[in-house]
Amino acid sequence: MSSFVLTLGDVLKGSGLATIDGPMTDWFVDHRTGAATVVLAGFAFVFGPLALPVITLVAVVAWALVTRRLWRPVLLAGAMLTGVVLTEVIAHAVGRSRPPADIMMLGADATSSFPSGHVVGASNFLLIGAYLAFSRSSRKISLITAFCAAAVGLCVEAASRVYLGYHWFTDTVASASLSIVLLAVVILLDLSRGAPRRHEHGRQVPPAIPPLSGH
Repeated sequence: MSSFVLTLGDVLKGSGLATIDGPMTDWFVDHRTGAATVVLAGFAFVFGPLALPVITLVAVVAWALVTRRLWRPVLLAGAMLTGVVLTEVIAHAVGRSRPPADIMMLGADATSSFPSGHVVGASNFLLIGAYLAFSRSSRKISLITAFCAAAVGLCVEAASRVYLGYHWFTDTVASASLSIVLLAVVILLDLSRGAPRRHEHGRQVPPAIPPLSGH
């Protein structure tokens, strides 16, 4: 949370980390290539407001049907929805202007820039999804690998928003920080519920059903 607050302070004052926003944007614009544009535009679509809600819905429903458990799919859905609400509230409160429209590669966008909804959505889906899918695996290397893959995806999506001309660098830093806060909340909620009980051989068993009252 402190990272988000510090970044927001720099943005409001135009100091600290915010001083590199312009040079970072200029660097990405100067290094645009056809291949990079195709790849990063693809990332922008996948984690955008049209595709990501559909992807999330399909993932949540499929996960619940396959595992016949609702807790973790609902946690993911709740985190994604919370991210959308927080992004909209903060964006309207801060009201930061985006980079110039003439460098935006996929059409002009006049909405608020801080934080990036694309990056919040990507971060929540990848980081929280990695935790929920692999944290109870007996092989911890699976969780580590999932988090590493999620971090790479997050960095690529953040870079795409600056490269395509829609966000400043500090927008993406704040977005990732916000998602880490949501990840911490999800972890606390998940741990507070507790893991399923197991037999001595590691097989999961459902929670015990209390006996019915005789009254």
